[in-house]
Amino acid sequence: MAPMPLPERELIAQLRRFVSPAGRTQFAAGAKAAIRVGMGDDCAVLRIGSALDCLVTTDFSLEGIHFRRNWHPPESVGHRCLARGLSDIAAMGGEPVAAFLSLALPGTLPQAWVRAFFRGLLRLAEQHHVTLAGGDTAGSPTGVLADIVVLGTVPKGQAILRSGARPGDRIFVSGTLGGSAAAFMQMGTRRKKVDERQFPRHFYPEPRIRLGRILRERRIATAMIDTSDGLSTDLTHICEESGVGAEIDASSIPSARVGQPARSVDLDLALHGGEDYELLFSVSARARVPRMLAGVALTEIGRITSGRKIFLRRMDGKTEPLKPRGWEHFRKTQSRGRA
Repeated sequence: MAPMPLPERELIAQLRRFVSPAGRTQFAAGAKAAIRVGMGDDCAVLRIGSALDCLVTTDFSLEGIHFRRNWHPPESVGHRCLARGLSDIAAMGGEPVAAFLSLALPGTLPQAWVRAFFRGLLRLAEQHHVTLAGGDTAGSPTGVLADIVVLGTVPKGQAILRSGARPGDRIFVSGTLGGSAAAFMQMGTRRKKVDERQFPRHFYPEPRIRLGRILRERRIATAMIDTSDGLSTDLTHICEESGVGAEIDASSIPSARVGQPARSVDLDLALHGGEDYELLFSVSARARVPRMLAGVALTEIGRITSGRKIFLRRMDGKTEPLKPRGWEHFRKTQSRGRA
């Protein structure tokens, strides 16, 4: 049997070495547009004019990995498909402009499912003034495969990158964590749908576009990422790109409350669950950060350190290494599956 691909982070690191051995700033051959930031961040940043940079991001939504048709209504699948790309734009402090969708569908799929999928996608697009400007369709021999490309803009040189964190910076996260993973775990246990109203941040996540823009405009965030793969993994991305370490406080992590009656999800889900699409960001030690911004709660959970390792301060005050155990494609073992 042929060996499986490298784990996702190792595969991307290898590709970056192949594509850009000389560094992050590249120039498109035969074109005037400068690629200011390529692989390694939430979006690529293209310098296309004197005032604005263009943000470009792409994300798959794959049946059996990101959703299951017997668990997720088609409106939710369409919403979540676009939300993945919009959340990347938010993580750069940008404004979304247009989306392009490539959609592969099995021949047995009911047309009603397709209409509902687009209804969910276009409803979210309208909320954020995003135009579905094109794409492609094809037949699929297996399940539904959707690839969303989202374009956005940001003032020249102002995109918030993962590489801006410095020792002494404080670490913040928006909203709550672990709710989406809790929904997946309940569906996996019951092998059926759960009540969507108990898990709104899973079925219909709201990309933090306005919050990301304000963090950029007020120059609050020094580095930022969205929590699509889980706090432990996404914090690792910031630390690797910035060349720093971190220490976070378990007692400060804002865990989601789910179910009836509502109960906080366990720490493991909040640390590693992913697909909450909140914003994780660092700020300078002296920056003033409000408790609420753009209607979203902000919580300080730790600090950036000068080392290269990440530590978790447990409830009992002891510290232990925090490994990136969030979602990573091609990893042989996962702390939990997605769908």
